This record gives sequence, C-alpha cells and structure tokens, in this order.
Amino acid sequence: MTPDSDRPAPIAFDPATLRYDARGLIPAIAQEEETGAVLMLAWMNADAVAETLATGRVTYWSRSRQSFWRKGESSGHVQRLVEMRVDCDRDCLLLIVDQTGPACHTNRHACFYTAIREGAEVEIMSPEE
Repeated sequence: MTPDSDRPAPIAFDPATLRYDARGLIPAIAQEEETGAVLMLAWMNADAVAETLATGRVTYWSRSRQSFWRKGESSGHVQRLVEMRVDCDRDCLLLIVDQTGPACHTNRHACFYTAIREGAEVEIMSPEE
C-alpha cells in the first residue's frame, strides 16, 4: 500500500500476463470515451497490445489477413487510446478510445447497429454520410 492511499502501489504491466486463446488472441472491446458507447469488438495479440500502449494508436490483429490492423490506416477513422483496462480474469480488454469518424467498416458509428426486438432484427443505426 502507498502511504497516502489504501490502494496497492502500481505494478508494471506486461502483455504476456494476459490470458490469450489458443490462437494467441484476446478480445478487445472499444468504448468511446466521450459518450460511453460500445463501438466494436476486435482481437489483439501481445504485440498489438504492446504497440497500442507504446504509440497510443489502437492496433488490432486481423484474423482474416493474419496481420496488424492499425485502426484507421486506410479509412482515416483512427482510434486514439485514452485508457486500456483488463477484466478480472485477464482474458478480455476494454479500450477507452477517442474515435475519429465511424468505428464500423460499414461506415456506421458503431458495429452494434442491429437490435433484436420482439424476435426480429431491426437496424437502429444508418451509415454516416
């Protein structure tokens, strides 16, 4: 404990301490700092976690391309990391981000634009112009 607090002293973070799946990946949920909206879910490996922390620009691992996916590299819809949080089981990340432009590749603000209401799928968010 620190002398002026009842919280433990901070310890250095090591991406290797996270619990990755068999493919070496961990789910990462992006949440918009300004609104609290959940924008998307993507995957990171230890190198993507380290790069994100080092640069402040969110970098994911693309499962389809098997390469880094630096959010906004081609679209300009960049995510700047505000804070990274680790869940209690250390097997999921929450990325608090400053989002520029739409987060979803469909040009919607968030990837969660379909709701299930009364047994039917309902589109609740249109693509941005």
